[in-house]
Amino acid sequence: MRVSIVIPAFNEERLLGATLRSISSATDAFLRRGWEVERIVCDNNSTDRTAEIARESGATVVFEPCNQIARARNRGAAAAMGDWLIFVDADSHPSPELMEAVAGEIESGRCLAGGTIVRLEGRHPKADLVTAAWNAVSRAFRWVAGSFIFCETAAFRRVGGFNERLFASEEIDLSKRLKKLARREGRRVVILHRHPILTSARKVHLYTPREHLRFIVRTVLAGGRTLTSREECHPWYDGRR
Repeated sequence: MRVSIVIPAFNEERLLGATLRSISSATDAFLRRGWEVERIVCDNNSTDRTAEIARESGATVVFEPCNQIARARNRGAAAAMGDWLIFVDADSHPSPELMEAVAGEIESGRCLAGGTIVRLEGRHPKADLVTAAWNAVSRAFRWVAGSFIFCETAAFRRVGGFNERLFASEEIDLSKRLKKLARREGRRVVILHRHPILTSARKVHLYTPREHLRFIVRTVLAGGRTLTSREECHPWYDGRR
């Protein structure tokens, strides 16, 4: 068994090193089973030391010139040699317990793909309420959060990977297609909930509540069409770090 961990990264020199260290510690769950692990960082046209930091950590580095999360994840997945893919955002930290739970799902043979609930670093009362609401929706609909996704490689390729028309919510779109495939094959998509992925709360600090609300309202009123516009999805693409 081989597991490929894909980390999309755009100008992540400040946080990437810690993420890669946490991944290295957490993957003992796989190594104890005799599984191989590879780490792939997709440098999504960074202008800082992102690629250099990734190489220094021993990760494989691939390059995607078009600054888009879906393309970066797909480019990393295209280079992967593993039987399973795990996508981890460059500002997120999986725990050993989470990876152990993922290994258990892989070994069960019943799981096609999955994710986990999310916990923000620090205390942010309003943002924590929003995160709790997302976690409830994620578990109810089995929609994976982009910060941590695991998927059988063959299934990922069968459904066509991430939709490159989308600049945000591409993980929800992927979840829907994986759920359909899982139903056809008598398997399941799971959302783990005992060991959340710890992720940066930087968007809480970098964007005002008005900016977040504006994006949500415009997306709802436009029936999701804003998700196909880089400019409308500015919290992911305007370069604030």
